[in-house]
Amino acid sequence: MHPTIRPQPGILDIALYQGGQSHVAGVSNVVKLSSNENPFGASDKAKEAFQRSVHTLHRYPSTDHAGLRQAIADVYGLDAARIICGVGSDEIITFLCQAYAGPGDEVIHTEHGFLMYAISARAVGATPVSVPERERTTDVDAILAACTDRTRLVFLANPNNPTGTMIGHGEIARLAAGLPPQVLLVLDGAYAEFVGGYDGGATLVDSRENVVMTRTFSKIFGLGGLRIGWGYGPAHVIDVLNRVRGPFNLSTAALDTAEAAVRDQDWVNKCRAENTRMRAWLAEALAEFGVPSDTSTANFILARFQNEAEAVACDEFLKERGLIVRQVASYGLPHCLRITVGDEASCRRVAHAIGQFKGARE
Repeated sequence: MHPTIRPQPGILDIALYQGGQSHVAGVSNVVKLSSNENPFGASDKAKEAFQRSVHTLHRYPSTDHAGLRQAIADVYGLDAARIICGVGSDEIITFLCQAYAGPGDEVIHTEHGFLMYAISARAVGATPVSVPERERTTDVDAILAACTDRTRLVFLANPNNPTGTMIGHGEIARLAAGLPPQVLLVLDGAYAEFVGGYDGGATLVDSRENVVMTRTFSKIFGLGGLRIGWGYGPAHVIDVLNRVRGPFNLSTAALDTAEAAVRDQDWVNKCRAENTRMRAWLAEALAEFGVPSDTSTANFILARFQNEAEAVACDEFLKERGLIVRQVASYGLPHCLRITVGDEASCRRVAHAIGQFKGARE
């Protein structure tokens, strides 16, 4: 620390977020299954919109994101006036912490929840509170028991990353109804599109004043490289968030591409169907090798090994063969590896390699 120039309290308590690895020294042609990316990429319509944006690079983007907000509203049946767009859903999470939490406040997340919840809480001087899960699944009663008069936000990823598990509408509604009056429930729906018929909590947002939903274009839409997300909430919350949002936080290229992507639901349906098929196949294949996983509702599975040593050894074994998955010790799961559901060739390749690894240890 510098002797006189000091950051705000809590900043130095933040551990740097580490994204999924994408390279292995000395290994070429790697298969990246570490960041839950869509193996099929963006739709052709989204790519065409991105290409057209080159003609307006000299112009500032819109400040109200009206076109994208209307497209989202049309597709999901929402009120465009209550949608906010950001640089990935991460930025919406940051806005929520900036606007509703600070020194002396508490922000609740589950023990295996997305790391950005605690990071964003500490960045504003608030205290993150980790609540135990039950068999790697959200425990509503534990969250309600952890609430105090200092609680301001509850973050809940549903489906959750990195476990892939989720809870139903009834449990989420019970949680929202049981929270203290000063608390906002934030439903992180980054993986909602992988669950057929699931609205990510939008119905609950429309029926209550204490629920906000966040979503992203980084997963099923295949636009992780452009960093686009959005949120949906009560008018009083969206008004507050827009007051802290930068006026030009999204580029024209991002806005136009996301609008084309969200309207191309044929592509979304195709990607969801293929993910569902290969997710089931991969989970079953690994189970046959003695590597279990919970039922996942996202585009990854959380493979459980006997202990941390075996998980680390398997990770190294896979890297040597050009297969990159994600160690999740930082999420409190040192004995697990999170494996993105890739295309069929990638899934078969990683399953075969894990089978070789397990066979060599017997």
